[in-house]
Amino acid sequence: MIGLLRNIHFESPAFFLLLALIPFMIWWTFQKENPPRLKISSVSGLDRPFSIRTFLIPFLPWLRIAGLTFFIVALARPQLTLKEEEVKAEGIDIMMSIDLSTSMLTRDFEPDRLSVTKEVAAEFVRKREYDRIGLTVFAEESFTQCPLTTDHRVVIDFLENLQCGLLADGTAIGMGLATAVNRLKDSPSSSKVIILLTDGVNNSGYVTPTTAAEIAKEFGIRVYTIGVGSNKNALGPTSIRRDGTIIFGMTRGRLDEQLLRKIADMTGGRYFRASDEAALKNIYDQIDQLEKTEIEVNVFKRYSEEFRFFFVIGLMLILLEIILRFTILRTIP
Repeated sequence: MIGLLRNIHFESPAFFLLLALIPFMIWWTFQKENPPRLKISSVSGLDRPFSIRTFLIPFLPWLRIAGLTFFIVALARPQLTLKEEEVKAEGIDIMMSIDLSTSMLTRDFEPDRLSVTKEVAAEFVRKREYDRIGLTVFAEESFTQCPLTTDHRVVIDFLENLQCGLLADGTAIGMGLATAVNRLKDSPSSSKVIILLTDGVNNSGYVTPTTAAEIAKEFGIRVYTIGVGSNKNALGPTSIRRDGTIIFGMTRGRLDEQLLRKIADMTGGRYFRASDEAALKNIYDQIDQLEKTEIEVNVFKRYSEEFRFFFVIGLMLILLEIILRFTILRTIP
């Protein structure tokens, strides 16, 4: 209701000056309605029982005054502002490439690196309202989990369902980057970005990380690299049984920061190190600030005349006062 009132303005507010006559009308009405008084010694013989009619008669003048007030508001021409927005957005195409090797289950993050990564990445996606976003994953190999799309609900669903074990264990950073580049190379967007997140060292795949970075540079794709891990001893996977059961033990991960920094430098991006959940959130916030979507918003305004409502209410109050005065609430002068 308050929001609706904020959208109302008056085309002819000068008519509100007529409201200054209302106090004079009130004084005049009650002076006129005040009958001559006769002093008598006692009114005991004039007592009458209470009745609704007697109670309502003094309120008749207020109906007329309220009706005239509504007429004045109608004369001021209240208008309701109806806004329409036309948004022209030059979005950014973003591919997220996420490591799914078993080391992402290390518990130096709460509950583990992968769970925090999925949560923070999903929050990043929600902020990028006008961008196309896709998702690739990698371990020993790499594949596209979700192609570029503006349907961010789909991307978030894929993120939430990521789990280690979808691919054979390993860390093919070059393959993960190359798959993301392949999804972006034919994009017509003037701004193309890859966010590559890993916690390990490249140890598999037939495309080297530097080769993939060179291809990304050739297609004008910026790569932001994120290295995940606290670099401290933590409970993490140490081996995998034949039945797929993961054995946990105290371990310290290895992260090739030099390689990740080189990939970012080659493509005009930046390298970030996330040692805990707060740092990872801050990194995605920084990337969100670095990659701004150009948005042009044109606002069109239409006006709806609302004076009829006030005029009709005022007219009804005046008619009600006249009907009551000359029918059920009629008095003898």
